[in-house]
Amino acid sequence: MPETSKVPAADQALRILTHLAAQRGPVPAASIAHALDLPRSTTYHLLGVLQERGFVVHLPEERRYGLGVAAFELSSGFSRQQPLTRLGRPLVAGVVDRLGESGHLAVLHGRDVLYLVEERAPRRPSLVSDVGVRLPAHLTASGRAMLAALPPAQLRALYPDRDAFSERHPSTAGATPWTYSRLKAVLAEARQAGVAGEHGEVTEGLASVGAAVLDHLGWPAAAIAVTFAEGSPPELVQSAADAVRDAAATLSRRIRGAR
Repeated sequence: MPETSKVPAADQALRILTHLAAQRGPVPAASIAHALDLPRSTTYHLLGVLQERGFVVHLPEERRYGLGVAAFELSSGFSRQQPLTRLGRPLVAGVVDRLGESGHLAVLHGRDVLYLVEERAPRRPSLVSDVGVRLPAHLTASGRAMLAALPPAQLRALYPDRDAFSERHPSTAGATPWTYSRLKAVLAEARQAGVAGEHGEVTEGLASVGAAVLDHLGWPAAAIAVTFAEGSPPELVQSAADAVRDAAATLSRRIRGAR
């Protein structure tokens, strides 16, 4: 392999991505250049290339740069192949055993959630959230839990306008169209409760509740959720919320290297 000194542009681009990944939100190009001791012209050039490839998103109103969808895809790829799935599967299985309802683990994939683990409870209906399936994040409990943990600027970059929102059941949901304001209200409720929920927005007649798994920087690495019938007893709904919150907290500690 060539030495790093022989490919300075590659090294500098990777340093920029690593720096952005360590921030709580998008940052100005000037601060990137200063932190990495790079010429401003070089920084802008590399940011332009990374933006074209989808690894960086530019917020022109704020004059800041953050991680793009392609960076999320890399993160999701690592999660699919390595410790997140392996560590999460027994925790999801434990939630299913505890509740007798189906559970799953998902990661953000741009504006979608990507399901990595699906544990089906006996005698429960089939779900659309099978392994490898993508669904709009703003409609799912797991997606809402992760979106609620994102910095506001990153959330806005994912949902810049109404075209970013989609519906699974437009005939029934059309009376209340999705907007950024509505999303913010839903996520604020999720943050206050510590869990996110959805009621019939993925599959009619079914509801879900989910909690975010946070990495060492506080970013949402994944979410654990459980699905049950709409109209289930309040005791089951509360138990489901407690179970996913506990499992997500345990997985958060484990991916940080703690028990």
